[in-house]
Amino acid sequence: MIKAYAVHEANGKLEPFEYEPSSLGDNEVEIDVMYCGICHSDLSMINNEWGMSRYPLVPGHEVVGTVLQVGDKVRHLQVGQAVGLGWHSAYCGDCSPCNTGDHNLCGTAQGTIIGHHGGFADKVRAQAKAVVAIPEGVDLESAGPLFCGGITVFNPLIQFQIKPTDKVAVVGIGGLGHIALQFLNAWGCEVTAFTSSEAKKKEALELGAHRTLNSRSKEALQDAEGEFDLILSTVNVKLDWNLYLNTLRAKGRLHFVGATLEPLDIGAFSLIGAQRSVSGSPVGSPETIATMLDFANRHDVKPVVEVFPMDQVNEAIARLESGEARYRIVLKK
Repeated sequence: MIKAYAVHEANGKLEPFEYEPSSLGDNEVEIDVMYCGICHSDLSMINNEWGMSRYPLVPGHEVVGTVLQVGDKVRHLQVGQAVGLGWHSAYCGDCSPCNTGDHNLCGTAQGTIIGHHGGFADKVRAQAKAVVAIPEGVDLESAGPLFCGGITVFNPLIQFQIKPTDKVAVVGIGGLGHIALQFLNAWGCEVTAFTSSEAKKKEALELGAHRTLNSRSKEALQDAEGEFDLILSTVNVKLDWNLYLNTLRAKGRLHFVGATLEPLDIGAFSLIGAQRSVSGSPVGSPETIATMLDFANRHDVKPVVEVFPMDQVNEAIARLESGEARYRIVLKK
């Protein structure tokens, strides 16, 4: 029997919930959950903001724990090994993205909290391919957010071959942005933080930014014209994206990892004249997650977390909703 916390309707409270899993598949593992991060995507699923939630819903897709059981065909993971599980709990293994290593782009990938019970629980099961070993030395308490927030901002560095000599700006210094600043600084980039919060300016510099720019100042954006190779947007609000495009160098890229729901209002001439690009990406493949963990371990990149006991999950959710969390929330079993 797996003991979890589930919500039974949109905007509901999480309540104790038990379910009996089916027999462990040959290619599956069962994880003894130690920690589970809370992501804004969990909140979106709880409230059915994306119209895909199915209840009862057990959230939690930033899982850290140890392997409790392995299926008969699992060879790369062992009982007792420290592992993590992120947004996906299984892949088809047969499509073109899977066959070329881009499992995160699998069109039929199983979400960890979409039609599947997640990690707000004492145990969780997943396809072994989706479970990634955690290197010795990684702080397990803060590692959970790396499996969603961390990989979301790390993946573009790999996909677009960002160079240590590049100038990169991050829009939004929150749950995603504060990890991005650390990764980019360790990568060797010249890092700028766009933020409208006076309180976050000092924190951004401490986290790895070399300077900050006021994201609400049209003059500041105009003064930065033609500066950046990459702008990484982590926010979910609408901004004047044409102003940001003009801060890019020729062939620069405005890249979205924050899920803004409003259409992008972008002038074509801002792209055409300087051959700029606009793009977006989800989380990374298991291989890229493993690379990220190795890099984070070498460079001591850690999400800044607030820890709540698992049985205080509703208080933790309220803290997330308040917008005051610095910067990610983690549940501890």
